[in-house]
Amino acid sequence: MMEKAIVKKNDLCQVTIEDMGSDGEGIGKINGYTLFVKDAVIGDHIEAKIMKAKKNYAYAKLEKVLIPSSFRVQPRCVFHKQCGGCQIQALSYEKQLEFKQNKVKNNLIRIGGIDPNYLDLIMEEPVGMEEPFLYRNKAQFPLGKNKEGKPITGFYAGRTHTIIENTECALGVKENQKILEIVLNYMKDYQVEPYEEAEHKGLIRHVLIRKGFSTGQLMVCLVINENQLPKEEKLVQELCTVENMTSISLSVNKEKTNVIMGKKIRLLYGRPQIEDQIGGITFKISPLSFYQVNPIQTERIYSRALEYAMLTGEETVWDLYCGIGTISLFLAKKAKQVYGVEIIPQAIEDAKENAAGNRITNVSFYVGKAEEVLPEKYEKEGIYADVIVVDPPRKGCEEACLSTIVQMQPKRIVYVSCDSATLARDIKYLSERGYELKKAGIFDNFPQTTHVETVCLLSKLNVKQHMEINLDMDELDLNGDPETYLKAVTEDKPLD
Repeated sequence: MMEKAIVKKNDLCQVTIEDMGSDGEGIGKINGYTLFVKDAVIGDHIEAKIMKAKKNYAYAKLEKVLIPSSFRVQPRCVFHKQCGGCQIQALSYEKQLEFKQNKVKNNLIRIGGIDPNYLDLIMEEPVGMEEPFLYRNKAQFPLGKNKEGKPITGFYAGRTHTIIENTECALGVKENQKILEIVLNYMKDYQVEPYEEAEHKGLIRHVLIRKGFSTGQLMVCLVINENQLPKEEKLVQELCTVENMTSISLSVNKEKTNVIMGKKIRLLYGRPQIEDQIGGITFKISPLSFYQVNPIQTERIYSRALEYAMLTGEETVWDLYCGIGTISLFLAKKAKQVYGVEIIPQAIEDAKENAAGNRITNVSFYVGKAEEVLPEKYEKEGIYADVIVVDPPRKGCEEACLSTIVQMQPKRIVYVSCDSATLARDIKYLSERGYELKKAGIFDNFPQTTHVETVCLLSKLNVKQHMEINLDMDELDLNGDPETYLKAVTEDKPLD
């Protein structure tokens, strides 16, 4: 017979938060029974209400902070609890960096099989921000109605499509608020309806706002459920009162989908792109372009990736998942030849335009899946790599892509990751096939949230070293134990 939990739904209990989970939830224990409490921070002594009870753990809601933690701070945004964007805004910034470092470290140990003592030696200090607010150069605001039927905008509450009404996000640029208020006033003045997802009716779905931090240029793109807006010229006229307004466009999306942007963009005013600079390189950014949302930290990440690549000017480099060519163009400054691969055709067009605009000629770009383009170019055309840089989406690299990387035997692999769990999984795959994790750098691209960027360097072992490790594993009958294997690998020096 299954044992009952020591608490039940709706119970009130007191608990001290001793740890934090990977999604930023507080973790406390009552007689060994674990509670997960959203919005509680490590060190808090709280009263919590049980929402769902299992045999060994329960999810609870923070009711009252009885004794606040020394790490608790006053959040800048009054909506931080309801909004799904800022999970740890109530945690001091110094403690946020420590939380993220531990998150990456734990994944590399548990999933990647990296020896914790070795990891302490190679993991560099986390790189945070001097001003951990107002850093996002892009935001996509959904439109809806409040209870009175008036149009509103803001962000979705966590794990829902309920809009928290707010035009002043603490993470976004200051111009967002004025732009959103102009759009809302236009909708009221001309009876323009927001989109209703359930019934698939209404007109304006989202407002996309982008800013070039180095240029100040602003872009507004309205995602709509029809081909045009009523009184478009009136909206354009008002938006042009915002200083540095550079591009105003419409994105037509008539599909029943959670995908925000439509495939068709129609320019209403100005240029189809805005510009920004990172590390002295100018990038043109369209509404559909992938471009890192935090340009300050992005420059630091790319500089670290370039440092890890250790280029001398003689190397052939592959940049997989290259987007609009941001890392590719960074690498091209010190490489002999760079090849970039990206699945989105528009991004590759932007990448080529960015290369031409910056007069960088030693880079070529290909449209397609990295796991398909890389094997084809390697097997059919014999294009090899001295260094491979990967910056995949959250799901990490496909195994076919990793397999080809191993076949190509680059001297170094630089892995830029936005998800340390899939990073660790892929590092385990590579480490079992002759690569050694040499360095790991952590960058806080997303302050106030649980997300973190990681840059890792892996170096190839020579054949003799790899054979010796395999022999050692056979002799020790390790049965492929990753922790023991990684410990053996890291005792040898990589091939230069």
